[in-house]
Amino acid sequence: MGLLTPHTGTLIWMLIAFLTVFFLLKKFAWKPLLNALKMREDSIANALKAAENAKKEMEQLNANNEKILAEGKMERDKIIMEGRGLKESILNQAKEQAANEATKIIEDARNSIKSEKENALREIKEHSANLSIAMAEKLLREKLVSDEEQKYLIDRLLRETRMN
Repeated sequence: MGLLTPHTGTLIWMLIAFLTVFFLLKKFAWKPLLNALKMREDSIANALKAAENAKKEMEQLNANNEKILAEGKMERDKIIMEGRGLKESILNQAKEQAANEATKIIEDARNSIKSEKENALREIKEHSANLSIAMAEKLLREKLVSDEEQKYLIDRLLRETRMN
């Protein structure tokens, strides 16, 4: 017979061999295979759950990082603004202090100039008075050689001073 039409004896032996292998596999291999497949399925499911949990945690961490980053930027901006305000305050204080010191220096210089001017005028007056006295003395010595003329001049000057 041909390959496509097997003998009935061969078919029976093939069926007996198939059923024997089937029962042996069912009795000894089927449960361990199913257990292994079940364990594999459980481990895959656990891995998927763990991956999902990790994904959620990463999203939470990213959200927390964004929040922390935003807070950090706000804090940085606040510090920068405080620094600018402090800088402006310090500059204004320095300008004010410099203006006050300049005014004080100018006032001190004016007072010093006024004092020096008064001293110079006093010295000039003293010098001119001394010079006038010296000149008058020389003139009188030359003009009033006699004692009578000196007495006459002294008496006249005393009378004039008493009248004033």
